[in-house]
Amino acid sequence: MEPSQVLSLLGGLSPTQFMRRHWQKKPLLVRQAIPGFKPLLSAAQLFALAARDEVESRLITRSPERRGRANHGHAAWQLQRGPFARRALPPLAQPGWTLLVQGVDLHSEAAHELMQRFRFIPDARLDDLMISYASEGGGVGPHFDSYDVFLLQASGSRRWQISAQTDLSLQADAQLKILRRFEPQQEFVLHAGDMLYLPPGYAHDGVAQPCTGTDGRPQACMTYSIGFRAPAQHELAAALLTRLAEMAQEEDGDAAPKLYRDPSQRASLNPAQVPPALLRFAEQALARALREPQALASALGEYLSEPKPNVWFESGAQAAEGLQKGQGVRLHPRSRMLYDAQRVFINGEAFVARGTDARLMRQLADERRLPAVSLARLSPSARQLLGHWLEDGWLLADFAG
Repeated sequence: MEPSQVLSLLGGLSPTQFMRRHWQKKPLLVRQAIPGFKPLLSAAQLFALAARDEVESRLITRSPERRGRANHGHAAWQLQRGPFARRALPPLAQPGWTLLVQGVDLHSEAAHELMQRFRFIPDARLDDLMISYASEGGGVGPHFDSYDVFLLQASGSRRWQISAQTDLSLQADAQLKILRRFEPQQEFVLHAGDMLYLPPGYAHDGVAQPCTGTDGRPQACMTYSIGFRAPAQHELAAALLTRLAEMAQEEDGDAAPKLYRDPSQRASLNPAQVPPALLRFAEQALARALREPQALASALGEYLSEPKPNVWFESGAQAAEGLQKGQGVRLHPRSRMLYDAQRVFINGEAFVARGTDARLMRQLADERRLPAVSLARLSPSARQLLGHWLEDGWLLADFAG
């Protein structure tokens, strides 16, 4: 994607302009970001996804506001986690409920392709596509997200109220993270094809509105949320330290681990005091894990390319055929592939690549496919590696290339 290309998706801005003016700075409303957009999944297909064990889904229902001492005028919110059999969902005509289905791009090729429109943001930040199906009056309450989000209306209508308020305190008695005081500053009603971008920490509340289609029948409110990864610093540190420790252990091989020893320890007058020598031993352990200059970069790439726990691949599906003449390859929609100056990373694993192999591997990561003519230029070892990925289900055969 050319960063200077003007996109209707961004309201006539180029990715460069959008990133400079809006990304993590201020909202952007785009009317008809995708003109004529229609839902990529029917309601029945979405409900079927919500019934699957490996798909994360949530059902949120609300009762009307009641003034009183008990709830201080707040609506009562109830959260249930899936999977949900169809009969477990409320009737479609019942107002005030919302079904959220996470990671739809992992299960729908069309949803995966929609996500590709947003790859002017680095893949390391792009997370998933969530679909919200809401009956009239449905929503999740006024809240804020800790990550950037594009809210694309797929069908029906939703009223969005947004606020740059600094008071982000939450209701103490709610199952959901509902803002205690929400003071809307702007309001928009989005219809199919419209999109709203919100930076992190921007308060917002979306409520499904009654909507009638051109056929005179009511339209369901479906909103697609394109969300982004924003790892907390402490979570990132914990994950990287774990990987660094594993790398150090692999480097040791079968050698006996270095244990703490203190032959010079004196009899203690203060038994509860942490021995200074043990602190120095701990410092040495961390320094050892970081002594390899590229270890941290490798651990980060592995972490960022690690699929989510509920992601799996069908291994062996194309093992018999292998890499065939005239055949290109493409990444499975569930595969995450990244690279840095030294390595390529795919699904939590790191591989060193140099020269032509590195350039072509990066092409595969950027374009998510590698045509047959490029595949033929890989070294035998790189082709063998891609053959293993094909066997593992990380790659798919692509005869279009």
